Amino acid sequence: MRPEFDYGDAVRVTRNVRDDGTYPGMDVGDLLVRRGSIGNVVGIGTFLQDQIIYSVHFLDIDRIIGCRAEEVIPADAPWKPSRFESREKVIAGRSFALRGAVVAEKGTLGEIIKVVRDMPGGVHYNVSFPGYMLCIPEDSLEPLPPPVVRRPMTLSADDEDDEVAA
Repeated sequence: MRPEFDYGDAVRVTRNVRDDGTYPGMDVGDLLVRRGSIGNVVGIGTFLQDQIIYSVHFLDIDRIIGCRAEEVIPADAPWKPSRFESREKVIAGRSFALRGAVVAEKGTLGEIIKVVRDMPGGVHYNVSFPGYMLCIPEDSLEPLPPPVVRRPMTLSADDEDDEVAA
């Protein structure tokens, strides 16, 4: 297990990095650095003796963040921004079929398992749909709509005397 990067190397983070509870002053799940951001390696270590962890200083946000080896690429490597990222829920923008049989109807909920940036035709995603894993081009997926927030009804002083029919 040899590190790919050395101290001072510029790297790009390939996915959003969120706090796992180890970053001081932040809450678990808070966004630490956005995918595509560039920083410099300031430290190299390991986790559980089998994972390389790079300490990367992101100057634009002045944070040093631990990034796993699979989360960084050389800063000058080709980069295609993606609309979605791993573990994000998406909706099939059209129906998908295998050997003539529809396996995911338009509107089916899926989960991004992996972002594939080196496919011909642009960014694709390995998406888990119920019972199937499919490689889907970015323009065939839709974001999950934001949740509807329902506020509890409040009664005004004038409403308290009103009868409610059951």
